[in-house]
Amino acid sequence: MSLGERVPLSAGCAQAPTAAHDVALLDLDGVVYVGPDAVPGVPEALAAARSAGMRLGFVTNNAARTPEEVAAHLTELGVPAAPDDVITSSQAAATVVAQRWGSGARVLPVGGPGVAAALRAAGLTVVERAEDAPVAVVQGYGREVGWAQLAEAVVAVRSGARHVATNTDATIPSPRGPLPGNGAMVGVVAAVTGQEPLVTGKPDPAMHAECVRRTGARTPLVVGDRLDTDIEGARRAGAASLLVLTGVTGPAELLAADPGRRPDLLAHDCAGLLTPHPQVLAEGQGWRCGAWWARSGSGGLVLGHAAEGTPPGGEASGDGLDGLRALCVAAWAAAPGHASAPSVEAADEEARRVLQEWGLAAGRHP
Repeated sequence: MSLGERVPLSAGCAQAPTAAHDVALLDLDGVVYVGPDAVPGVPEALAAARSAGMRLGFVTNNAARTPEEVAAHLTELGVPAAPDDVITSSQAAATVVAQRWGSGARVLPVGGPGVAAALRAAGLTVVERAEDAPVAVVQGYGREVGWAQLAEAVVAVRSGARHVATNTDATIPSPRGPLPGNGAMVGVVAAVTGQEPLVTGKPDPAMHAECVRRTGARTPLVVGDRLDTDIEGARRAGAASLLVLTGVTGPAELLAADPGRRPDLLAHDCAGLLTPHPQVLAEGQGWRCGAWWARSGSGGLVLGHAAEGTPPGGEASGDGLDGLRALCVAAWAAAPGHASAPSVEAADEEARRVLQEWGLAAGRHP
């Protein structure tokens, strides 16, 4: 599939992605695990993907841990991984700093142990205080980050150090719901100093490019749960993307996605690597996917389910997301150049049921 030639999601994938793509570049938080635990069924799905010949790389904006720690955690969860399979945003930040200021440059880390470890591995000198005259402050996620570290970062940046953020994800997924991510803490430093940070993690294409280089991927597929990092990062890297719904993005956010943040494929979870994805076909004034149709109505979009015996448009997926696929394509085709958050009406009771399940407005179409 050539990106940009069709409305995203409309082309589907006639084969299972394991047959169409040689490497899956997987985000971790919200995709492979949530908190300390694997997403149910994902280790088995990734094992099946590997058995089908697909190779796996892991690309995470979470800077708290080292690649060794991440690989060990994945292996414990039933997803065997080596440190070289993992690319972290701390590594990306360390590479950028080393390229700009040279080996041995003084850098103040803010975040978990993975930040300082990546800086040292890149040949940089890690310092602990603003008075040590760092050329940069590299800020990544860490559960123990508090006032003292943020204050040290503020003093260093106000004294001339460049503020470098491994990522600006506002939230991280957890079993208790979204929790503050690195972006929330980066915002504190930026607000106090008045300096916008240099951001080195996703969606910057460098992280995916490094994983492609390591794996030798020819047809990579980025798998993620975030539109603003994973999906945008895939598009900026020229790679196809699969959005999974196990993390922070839900149907409402997906419908309102900016043009550069619209995925090519959609699945509940990583099991979507193992099955074909249906096309969404233009039909009359609307779009059809399997037995579902969507079109523009008087006040927004209308979603409906074909009556029994009506010939379906294209193959159905059986995963319960065909209606959402049709709805997204209808919304994006109507607004190709800007984001929109359309209201949605149900044409029948089955459409009303799924709209309520997806947390979307479900007014009844006349």
